[in-house]
Parts: sequence; structure tokens; C-alpha cells
Amino acid sequence: MKTIYDVQQLLKKYGTIIYIGDRIADLQMMEDEIKELYQSQLVEMEDYRMALLLIRHELAKLQDRGEGI
Repeated sequence: MKTIYDVQQLLKKYGTIIYIGDRIADLQMMEDEIKELYQSQLVEMEDYRMALLLIRHELAKLQDRGEGI
């Protein structure tokens, strides 16, 4: 897993498609869904950690650009 697209494909595999229209809200919802999948033991720890890393990195980039304000 290397991109947010890969995270979206992982979620899609479990029937979850997220599109709110606000990139930051989309990423936050993806993070919540990944956590739920991990807690339900449907996702491996490595995939869980990588997905969270990618999501949080993307969120930080958006917030640094001021899009989160």
C-alpha cells in the first residue's frame, strides 16, 4: 500500500466507498473505517498501520496548505 488510492481500494474490498466532497472529511472517515476493520480483525496490522500512516500524512499536507481551516 503506497497511496490513498490503495487505501480506498482496501476499503472498497469491504464494501465501503467514501465520498463526502470534503477531502479532509473523506480522510477522517477513511481513518475511522480502517480502525473499525482492524478492531473487527478483518485487516492485518501491517495494512492497518500503513493505511493510517498514509491518511495522516495526507491530512498533515492538507492542513499545512491551509485547506483545513
